[in-house]
Amino acid sequence: MFFHPDTQRRLILLGPLEGIVVLDLSRALAGPHAAQLLGDLGARVIKVEHPDGGDESRGWGPPFVGPDNDISTYFLAANRNKQSIAVDLKTPEGKALVERLARHSDVLVENFRTGVLDRLGLPVERLHELNPRLVILSITGFGHDGPEGGRPGYDQIAQGEGGLMSLTGPSPDQPTRVGASIADLLAGIHGAYGVAAALYERERTGRGRVVRTSLLAAITGVHAYHGTAWTVGGHVSTANGNHHVSITPYGSFRCADGLLQVGAANEGQWRKVAELLGIDPATPRYATNRDRTAHRDELIAEMEKALAAHDRDHWLAALAEAGVPAGAIRSIDEVYAWEQTRSQGLVVTVEHPVLGPIELPGPPLRFDGLTGGRHTAPPALGQDGAAVLAWLEACERRSTSEESVR
Repeated sequence: MFFHPDTQRRLILLGPLEGIVVLDLSRALAGPHAAQLLGDLGARVIKVEHPDGGDESRGWGPPFVGPDNDISTYFLAANRNKQSIAVDLKTPEGKALVERLARHSDVLVENFRTGVLDRLGLPVERLHELNPRLVILSITGFGHDGPEGGRPGYDQIAQGEGGLMSLTGPSPDQPTRVGASIADLLAGIHGAYGVAAALYERERTGRGRVVRTSLLAAITGVHAYHGTAWTVGGHVSTANGNHHVSITPYGSFRCADGLLQVGAANEGQWRKVAELLGIDPATPRYATNRDRTAHRDELIAEMEKALAAHDRDHWLAALAEAGVPAGAIRSIDEVYAWEQTRSQGLVVTVEHPVLGPIELPGPPLRFDGLTGGRHTAPPALGQDGAAVLAWLEACERRSTSEESVR
């Protein structure tokens, strides 16, 4: 299925990056997620895939869907609003095509291991020789330099090496990975905002630059108060289950029919919780957040004894009326059925060339006043080859014409 380039462009969501062209050489998750975010913002994203199988995430499952049960839902999660062309970068013809595309792109995204682009004959120097205005986003596992800069890295390895697993799980002796591929996703987010900053800078300088991030940087970058607990306070944080290490009560609590979550982050909220559950908030061991945190286990036991009198819905209604932040623990299917999720544009419908209309997780940003565009489905391998080549040839004719006028 091929689209004329102008038709394909009109199908993509309008946004602040309208007119920006992204050449996506990445695969798996971190790089594709970054490029997808840029596509959500209105950029035209051209995904370059190897002719033999394409992005490796096309083979990641289950689940697989489609008439032949060969379409990976993993791939569908990271490649909306893109065009796909099939190119073998190791051939002279493939390299030449990528060079032509780089000349007419604003951003290049890659997440190869350090040195791979150089070996392909596409080092940064060559790319900027072709297009001085090109912004290059490079995502690696552990950084592009340093004593371990060349290490390959996947999400769970980075979660462990970056300390996140030591903070996650029921107890310090059971380090646990975050259920989503959070290192990849955060690296993609960091990369996308780095690209946005570099594009803004380019308006002033006329030149692109290299934006670098890594899975390690992504994990370390969200240590937040756990980081300063060590760097300033000399305290090593450890896994604390479903309760906040520094705020009490703030976590998951058992009631008559399961779990609910309560977050009392200030003294006013704590007094409302205490009143609702029949606990004296002035009790010395509960009088301040420091006191409550020191006696967390006692307070949890006392709260759960009171919560056992009613079911989750009763307590959520009572806590909402009292103005205390609280919530359920939803399963994934419940989240996508929830009207609040849908009201925020977090579910979008796209027309897939094989599957027909399907629902995908939507972009996390909305821009006031931007209407009239719509999302496109993740592409089949190479489906936009003709459209992209037609667009590229039009760009080249225009450039030749402009040069002749000068």
